[in-house]
Amino acid sequence: MSRTVYLNGQFVDEQHAHVSVFDRGFLFADAVYEVSAVLNGRLLDNDAHLARLARSCEALQLTLPCPLAEIEQLQKRLIVENQLQEGAIYLQVSRGNSGDRNFDFPDASVTPTFLMFTQARPLVNHPNVQRGIRMVSLEDIRWQRRDIKTVGLLAPCLAKEYAHQHQADDALLIENDLVTEASSSNAWIIDEHGCLITRPLSTHILHGITRHALIELIRENGLQLEERPFSLDEALNAREIFISSATTFIWPVIALDGKTIGDGKPGKITLQLRDIYVRMANQATEGE
Repeated sequence: MSRTVYLNGQFVDEQHAHVSVFDRGFLFADAVYEVSAVLNGRLLDNDAHLARLARSCEALQLTLPCPLAEIEQLQKRLIVENQLQEGAIYLQVSRGNSGDRNFDFPDASVTPTFLMFTQARPLVNHPNVQRGIRMVSLEDIRWQRRDIKTVGLLAPCLAKEYAHQHQADDALLIENDLVTEASSSNAWIIDEHGCLITRPLSTHILHGITRHALIELIRENGLQLEERPFSLDEALNAREIFISSATTFIWPVIALDGKTIGDGKPGKITLQLRDIYVRMANQATEGE
């Protein structure tokens, strides 16, 4: 069934949505994006996602296509148009069509390209929650401003393909023997004492919205937390590992570089935290 997408002020069938070949998002990856989860037909943590969108645009001197409040109203209409109950809304803003290929930024008269579409997918009852995922480590070759959510995603795509070629589901990215992130999510370990550890915010990692929500829940529920860098060796010897993002919530990791993590099953603390998060997410979206 064809979806309705939003493109430059119009809601159109996906088959009739077209972007110029001279769009800078296509030619230079000169664009940013956001992905907001949709649960029970409603947006989850969307204010934080839109705030991060504004931050990414500001960092790249990219003009927002319209006020954030208007963007949210467009998102909500798109959810209704596609009768989406569970999944995500993808949003992308590029610097637009400057008329030809030119490295220089176009003048201020060029209108940004603004695209949104929905993706139906299981968030709560995803099979990876019960079976866990397998990961491999890989050198992090991404650019140095990973806190800006740009569409320059070739390195993460290569990382995922490397993982699949090595009989794994995803890659854990390593820089100077320290874990940065997974290919498209934040990374966490749990040590032998039950302490949850994740890398602190910096330009080396994306400032994950789900990561932030989890930190608040960890503190509210009296769990131990350390925000600090951790090594690949620490990850290999961790009691539990998991990844977090807007569309995975939390996925447990059961193996890394062929080494079994814990007893080779999704960890107890990981699943406990995921249950807390899902309960919070359901309350937030059912209560609107």
